[in-house]
Amino acid sequence: MALLLTFYDLRSITICMNNPLLEEHRLPPFTAIRTEHIQPAIEQRIDQVWHCLQQHLAKIEQGLTPSWDNLVAPFEEASDLLDQSWSPISHLNGVQNSDALREAYTECVQLLTEFSTAIGQYKPLYQAYNTLANSEAFAGLTPSQQQVIKHALRDFQLAGVALPEEKKQRYGEIKKRLSVLATEFSNHVLDATQAWFLQFDDAEALSGLPASDLALAQQVAEQKGESGYVITLDMPSYLAVMTYADDRGLREQVYRAFSTRASSGEWDNAPLIDEILALRHELAQLLGFNNYAELSLATKMAESPQQVLSFLNELGEKSLGIAQQDLATLGDYFKEEGDSQGSDQLCAWDIAYYSEKLKQRDYAVSQEELKPYFPAERVLEGMFAVVNKLYGITISPLSDVDLYHKDVAFFQIEKEGAVIAYFYFDIYARDKKRGGAWMADCRSRRLRQGEIQLPVAYLTCNFTPPVGETPSLLTHQDVTTLFHEFGHGLHHMLTQVSEAAVSGISGVAWDAVELPSQFLENWCWEKAVIPMISGHYQTGEPLPDDLLEKMLAAKNFQSGMQMVRQLEFALFDMRLHKDYDPDNIKPVQQVLDEVRQQVAVVIPPVFNQFQNSFSHIFAGGYAAGYYSYKWAEVLSADAFSLFEEQGIFDRNTGEKFLNTILAQGGSQEPMALFEAFRGRKPSTDALLRHSGLLGDTVAGDQL
Repeated sequence: MALLLTFYDLRSITICMNNPLLEEHRLPPFTAIRTEHIQPAIEQRIDQVWHCLQQHLAKIEQGLTPSWDNLVAPFEEASDLLDQSWSPISHLNGVQNSDALREAYTECVQLLTEFSTAIGQYKPLYQAYNTLANSEAFAGLTPSQQQVIKHALRDFQLAGVALPEEKKQRYGEIKKRLSVLATEFSNHVLDATQAWFLQFDDAEALSGLPASDLALAQQVAEQKGESGYVITLDMPSYLAVMTYADDRGLREQVYRAFSTRASSGEWDNAPLIDEILALRHELAQLLGFNNYAELSLATKMAESPQQVLSFLNELGEKSLGIAQQDLATLGDYFKEEGDSQGSDQLCAWDIAYYSEKLKQRDYAVSQEELKPYFPAERVLEGMFAVVNKLYGITISPLSDVDLYHKDVAFFQIEKEGAVIAYFYFDIYARDKKRGGAWMADCRSRRLRQGEIQLPVAYLTCNFTPPVGETPSLLTHQDVTTLFHEFGHGLHHMLTQVSEAAVSGISGVAWDAVELPSQFLENWCWEKAVIPMISGHYQTGEPLPDDLLEKMLAAKNFQSGMQMVRQLEFALFDMRLHKDYDPDNIKPVQQVLDEVRQQVAVVIPPVFNQFQNSFSHIFAGGYAAGYYSYKWAEVLSADAFSLFEEQGIFDRNTGEKFLNTILAQGGSQEPMALFEAFRGRKPSTDALLRHSGLLGDTVAGDQL
């Protein structure tokens, strides 16, 4: 450290002269960033944090009493500058991946992991925070400042600050290795997805696919330098084949490719999963926990793994029977419909295809019939109008912003005439872009040099892009995904907290962070909202009443099957981490099979290796936390039930949700915030009712 500090000023001047990642920018300078800028910038920002800490801790060691202004605020300032340098790199790695960027990103992830571990185990810093927490000055801090310090002290303990030196070293080794494994896992999924495609000369081979999906397949072929039509494992293409392709053999071929991604050869994730689970368990035991599930829940709302399992099992008991009925109905339809391609057994690659046909039979509505009424731009306009009614915010596009791709849009949010936030919208699937949908923070709201630094969010989806003269057309499921991610974005952008560590989504318990996102989805199903978010892309005609009624009637189609599918993921995740025994390691597939025997109604074929691409728990933030979706769905459904009582656009209720949930970020415990909004603890009633799973004799439980 002394050597670094000796050359600190010289390095700062030299690197800053040529590196946009080390310059002051309101927004990331995307087009100026080169891969050679990345590692030097991150190294320099890390050095700056250490330099800042040593300066201030030295004064404290000389007798200066720790305070917010001489300890926490300068640490937050230096840390935020590091975040500002890293944020665009992390984002680009997900949306514009390349070999060079991947290499620089991987190197920096290791640097940041080492840095985070070192900070978490830095006793002088921990002792200074502890002194501040136990001082008279602590009582004079704002509630959000107190929460920052409480969280920090908790995180010091979870980082092993109290461990003996040899265990600290092992902790650091494990954290570094886990960061490498997570990156490799994600890269393997991306590479396996991008490497596979099928080319067809004749559209007849893709019989059943709607015209819009055929046009997309033709556009993808052109992009890849192929003739005819190309289908891939990117979600828009994969779902089109599984839902509409008449050729059962083609559906099976695509299903096999998708369900075996990252399960063989150079991209095989199975060895990584085994190592990840072993290291997580060892990490948990180093810190005094029985298993990684307990460690994961140390920062969440749920009190214990057993509480989570009881919650999931209760939902399973209430939905399994309905899921079995759903599957039986589908099986009967399959037998009635008949299969001309040689099998009377309903297989995994038949589920989506025949489900869509069954829905059309029973409700006379299909996603394809709805798509022309949901052009992406119209949905965006309507969604912005919805949140304007709820929260009094106005959203408008901005030009002359440095963007990383031509498809990306940039917007500002105003309330009462003042700009309060910005966000990037990147919603179309493309090559070198990670699949799925997510929100990430670009800038956090915080008080900086006497002024408020406004929050900025990245919002990312993977919808079908415009094809020729036809705009991007969304399924209604896409619409709910868009609302979901925007709900996350609003949580980040509408915060009124000024301390970065608990501002927006920061510091929010993981099993509560899905509340605002799932909450906003509810408006996608409201009769008063559908005309706001729909309009035929050619005529502007709103969704006709008959189609609207059919769509709403079909809302809970196969809701039982959908519920148990999510419970399968959550139970698998929790049991995998809770029951791990290094002396008697149970194969991952066996754990998954046992969960499926308990709760699943659709048992996948033996070749299915779903777990090898389950990035949520092996490369994301959901390890021993996937249950959070269902946990937060209880909160969101119950929160929305107040709008059902008061009116879905009741402004007072909207402002109450804004002020008690969205504006507070992580500054208070999530249960306290929920109770402040709802006036009581949450109940599962609303979720079961919204899902069509609440019978006359079934009463919901409280969390």
